[in-house]
Parts: sequence; structure tokens; C-alpha cells
Amino acid sequence: MVQASVTKQMLSEPWKRLVGTMQALNFGRITFLIRAGAPDFTQQVLTVRTVKLSAGDNGPRPEAGSADFELRKEVISLRDQVAKAADGARVTVEVKHGLPFLIEIEEEHQA
Repeated sequence: MVQASVTKQMLSEPWKRLVGTMQALNFGRITFLIRAGAPDFTQQVLTVRTVKLSAGDNGPRPEAGSADFELRKEVISLRDQVAKAADGARVTVEVKHGLPFLIEIEEEHQA
């Protein structure tokens, strides 16, 4: 079975903004809260930029200026994981080459 591709234009506004932030950051970490299964940009979003001193690819990704493109599987996986997390969970995404590399999801649990 062939899975239909997902493009940037198919995403909700919070997801478009997160994809754009990852592409602009290129290398580093983004921390945000989740609301209704999506990044909550009404709350504080923290970015930590990683600068590779011996490399020339510290700027934004070339796709950052593109209005639409097919999303990579890493972005789809991130979206799936965030959708499963509880409202108010804090997510930290490690970004490499403008793509999510790994994520940490902090959720509170009742004792």
C-alpha cells in the first residue's frame, strides 16, 4: 500500500510555524508546550542554536523560504508523537539539518 505524501501546506498553522522554526534553526533544540496535540505558540517557545565552528552549514535550510514541499518522515513521526502527548506536556526537539532528530516529552503524572 502506497502512503500519500504530506506537504507543508497541509499542516495547521502551529505545525507550519514549527517546521519553519526547525529549518531556520538548522542545528539546536526547540522547547515548547503542547495544546490539543500541537505546538502551542501562545506560550513561550525556547530555541537553543548550536553553532558548528568548523562547518559552513550554520545558516537556515534552503527550504526555509519555500511555501510548500513534501515533509520528511522525521517530521511526520514528530507530529504523531506530539499528538499522543497530554495537554501541557513540554517537548524538547533536537534539530539536525533542519529536521527533528530526537524528542523528549515531559509529562506530569499523579502520585
